[in-house]
Formats: sequence, C-alpha cells, structure tokens
Amino acid sequence: MSFKKVTTGNHAVSYAVWSSRVQIISAYPITPQTQIVELLSEIVAEGKLQAKFITVESEHSAMAACIGASATGARAFTATSAQGLALMHEMLHWAAGARLPIVMANVNRAMAPPWSVWTDQNDSLSQLTTGWMQIYNESNQEVYDSVIIGYKVAEQVHLPLMTVLDAFILSHTSEPVEIHTQEEVDEYLPPYDPGEYYTIKTEDPRGYGLLTMPSDYYEFRYKVQRAHERAIEVFKKEFKNFEEVFGRKHWFFEEFMMDDADYVIVTSGSLSSDVKYAVAKLRKEKGLKVGVLKMRVVRPYPFEEVRKVLGDRKKIAVIDRNIGFGYHGVFYEELKSALYPLEKRPPVFGYIIGIGGRDVTPADIEDIIDDMLKRDEMTEIIWKGVRL
Repeated sequence: MSFKKVTTGNHAVSYAVWSSRVQIISAYPITPQTQIVELLSEIVAEGKLQAKFITVESEHSAMAACIGASATGARAFTATSAQGLALMHEMLHWAAGARLPIVMANVNRAMAPPWSVWTDQNDSLSQLTTGWMQIYNESNQEVYDSVIIGYKVAEQVHLPLMTVLDAFILSHTSEPVEIHTQEEVDEYLPPYDPGEYYTIKTEDPRGYGLLTMPSDYYEFRYKVQRAHERAIEVFKKEFKNFEEVFGRKHWFFEEFMMDDADYVIVTSGSLSSDVKYAVAKLRKEKGLKVGVLKMRVVRPYPFEEVRKVLGDRKKIAVIDRNIGFGYHGVFYEELKSALYPLEKRPPVFGYIIGIGGRDVTPADIEDIIDDMLKRDEMTEIIWKGVRL
C-alpha cells in the first residue's frame, strides 16, 4: 500500500525517479537541486534502484549523457537549476530535436548576475522555445506526481519534459507526500519501450542527427510542433488514467473558487498558495467574486482549455515571478496571446512580483487585486514592491 512521508520537494523528485524505474541518472551538483541527485546516489549505491549513476564534469555533459542513454532506449533523468540549465541550453535543443523522452527536474533559481540562490522562474521560462514540455508545481505532492506523469506522456509523444519547482519554498521545505508502491506505479508506468526506430544498436548501426539539407529540415521542425499538439490529448488521457490508479486529479491548470468568479488571478508555482489564501479572505470579508487559475502545463500550451475557462470573465490579473526583459511577464504574454482570437475577451493586467525570491505576502496579493479592480485600460507591465 502507498504511505505518507514528510519530505522535501527535492526528495519528492528522488522518490518519483526511483518509483519510475529510471535506468540512467546523470548528475552534476548545483544549489538548490543537489539533494535530488544526492539521495538518488544513495538509492542506487544501496541497490534499491537498478540504475547507472553517472557523475559528469558539467551540466552540459549531464544532458549529453542523458541524450546518449535515451537514444539507446534507456529511461534517463537529470536535475539542475539556473546557470546549470543555461549551460545545458545547446543540448536541450538536441534532446528535443532528436525526439528523446528525457525527464528533468529544474529547481527554479534566479539567474546571475548578481548571484542568487533564491527563486524566480526566468531560468526555466527562458527555455520555452527549445521544444521541451514544461510542468509547474505548487506542492511537493504535485512534484512527485509530475515526474511519473512526465515519463508516461514523454514516452508516448517522444519529447523531453521538464518539471519545475521553486527553490527552497518547495525544494527544501517538507510536506506530507503520498509515496506509492512499486506495483502501483508499474500499473500506471510500464517499462519504457522505445521501439525499433528509436533504439541505437551495435548490431544494426544507423546515423542520427546528421547534416540535413533545407529540402528536409523544415519537416523535422514541423513534426516536433505536431508532437506538442498531440501531447495535449495524451496529457488528457494520462491525467484520467492517473486519477483512476492513484485517486488524485491533475489537469493543465487548477481552478480555485472559479465557479462564479468575475475576476481571475492567474498564477503558477508555490506562489499559488498565497494567492488562494488572499482570494479566499477577500471573498469572505468583502464578497468579491475573485477566483484563481493556477497554470501547470505551459508547454504544450492548452489554448482551447484556457479560453473556455477565462473567455467570459470581466478582468484578469496575471502574476509573474519572472520578467521578459524589454517586453513584460512571460505568463502574461502567453495568456494575452491565448485569448486574442476571442471576439469578446476580458482585459488582462500583468504584474511582476517576487523576483529573486523576494517575499510575497497575502497583503501583496490583495494590493494587486485592488489595483486590477481600479484599472480600466490595460498597461504593458506593472511592477509591485520595487524599491528605488
């Protein structure tokens, strides 16, 4: 039977990788993700997981090792943060272009300079165009579940997937997490079968990733896009299957107090807990019809599903713990794009907050909601809490 364990977000990743029967773990330490691979090294060393644990000289090499392993038909995993993810950038394109279902945990950490080990989302969001699927998590239970769901989806559409959790708020904070038996996980996630086409074998040598002329390259990129589009339906199927096996619901986003909401706060990650608290408080004290939409899957982007939920609201505020320099918050940008085709669409207001791990309180959220209610015209970017 499954059991509850009080554990950190980092170790929730480790237990999920163990449950997923990963065969290759490629490891390079970087704060704040190091605990993930440290625990996995102990699990492998003690013989609890039959896997190869590879220590490499950089994050670039960590992803290269996963690419090689996945190309031979092995289930592969690695983890990183911030500058480590940036160093992997070249190989992220390779993994997606080669259609390899690697799963990686990225612990959100603000990018340097100046140096920081605290959280914001710029590291993972700067990789949106590499072809990796991305899932964002609010709780350690979501972290655990998303690794398992990630492998199930990635191996069907032949795309890599990044599951994302906030530095320290989740990575080093303990919460109760339901850990499932190997038999339960095996029922949902069988051994990886890459098929003949995707498996490199010495007895049947082939070339992959060779020079491609303009007459053919275009179609390779078309197929990556089509795989993302297909992944929407695969996610729907696997969310349903996951609930049937484990009893927990997952979706592209989570709705909180949305049934009668005229005004919606769109958020992501661990910040969502603060937003939910503030919204529940405002409903109770002031009767404001405010709801929360917490984004989870952002690649592939669930355009139609988001439009159905948000298209008839009066106003929407998007809270970004990131900044697309010279433009505005990334989630704000994406949501405006998703809603644009609607003939009647609500005004969307974007707020930047919590960059570099700056504390965000329920009072800050209430201030954002109050500001949204007062605004009639959209502005491109609204910074909250800047001290100059």
